[in-house]
Amino acid sequence: MKDLKPRQIVTELDKYIIGQKDAKKSVAIALRNRWRRRQLDNDLQEEIAPKNIILIGPTGVGKTEIARRLANLANSPFYKVEASKFTEVGYVGRDVESMIRDIVELTVNNLRARQQEAVQEKAAGIAEERILDILLPPSSQTGASISNDLDIIATEQGEEDPKPTASTREKLRKMLRSGKLDSRQVDLEVADKSSPMVEIFSNTGIEEMGINVKDMLGNLMPKNTKRRKVKIKDAIKLLTQEEAAHLVDMDQVKTEAVNMVEQSGIIFIDEIDKIAGKEKSQGPEVSKEGVQRDLLPIVEGSSVPTKYGTVKTDHILFIASGAFHVSKPSDLIPELQGRFPIRVELTSLGAHEFTRILTEPKNALILQYIALLRTEGIEIEFTNDAIEKIASIAEEVNSSTENIGARRLHTIMEKLLEDILFAAPDIEEKNIVIDASFVKKQLTDIVENEDLTRYIL
Repeated sequence: MKDLKPRQIVTELDKYIIGQKDAKKSVAIALRNRWRRRQLDNDLQEEIAPKNIILIGPTGVGKTEIARRLANLANSPFYKVEASKFTEVGYVGRDVESMIRDIVELTVNNLRARQQEAVQEKAAGIAEERILDILLPPSSQTGASISNDLDIIATEQGEEDPKPTASTREKLRKMLRSGKLDSRQVDLEVADKSSPMVEIFSNTGIEEMGINVKDMLGNLMPKNTKRRKVKIKDAIKLLTQEEAAHLVDMDQVKTEAVNMVEQSGIIFIDEIDKIAGKEKSQGPEVSKEGVQRDLLPIVEGSSVPTKYGTVKTDHILFIASGAFHVSKPSDLIPELQGRFPIRVELTSLGAHEFTRILTEPKNALILQYIALLRTEGIEIEFTNDAIEKIASIAEEVNSSTENIGARRLHTIMEKLLEDILFAAPDIEEKNIVIDASFVKKQLTDIVENEDLTRYIL
């Protein structure tokens, strides 16, 4: 983060997201401020709260993508959740604290996988020794018979007679590493991954009961294992995974995960406009304001119990987004508005932005289709006028029907190339040029017929 300046953050985001300079600038400042806070004295660190952001704009303009790419840049714990999934306390559904439990769970899994990857070499060495122990048990009688068996295999494989001084175990190791024993089968004790007989279901998570029931039962009951015959090649992989899991210090992983979430976690709350607005009726249905009131202490800063320990949410960065077609940000309860001091309005996309989206990003849509058809041996080329025509149609359809932003390009591209994608394995002509006339021929009839446009594009 020290080398990731706000200007560089915006440059990195430009590789994937077209336009929306104001939104990129705001999130770049928020990310840099997190690094700045960590350079201060501990007392002052605690006083500086993150400046949460609300991104306002229609669907498909890059709100979610900005947050996701930002988290990847900072290598921070990131979790996306829809506000409309939550219900207030007392109703069946997900409570707002579940987002904290989920981001911690996700971070623990990622850290565990990363640490297992780091000890793969050591785990592979231990797995090799375990395989050798299976192939060559300590019993001298069995060892002698295995040794004779190995001599026979070595002869069959065309090897020279082993040296008298070489130990049987080293001969076995040499053959194991060369792959000559890959097809042989061994008996291996593996964990039985079948479902347990007792399952406990809870809407709000077992950790809220103050004790992890699954872990408690797991400690009391013997672990299920079953004996399987597997090829040595597969046995090495299984044992390497098992040993890598044993080598990871899970206590350290849990502590580090909780600290990462507390200090650099980013939670993206989508569709926040769906819980804004005045109540239309006084019935007993779930209250939108009730969800906002439950959300407030999480965003404000509170302690949430999880099975990995208590997580303080004071310094988690919350980025909310919504289209706000029906409601307005001012319809949120005042306390929640105050916790999202930065508001950025994202602009709708036009033909010019669509043209850039089709060609400029590293994962541009046209490059994706070129790569997909290249697997069939077909080289497809889009002319500039074809790209401009596609962008123009996308803008036209968005203005005449619902505005779904850049997502309209996916619909149009799929419809445009439908026949080619279907017949690709049988097409003899391997070089295809897509020009404006081809685009017009494929799409004009649908665009001009408004009823068809609503259902197809």
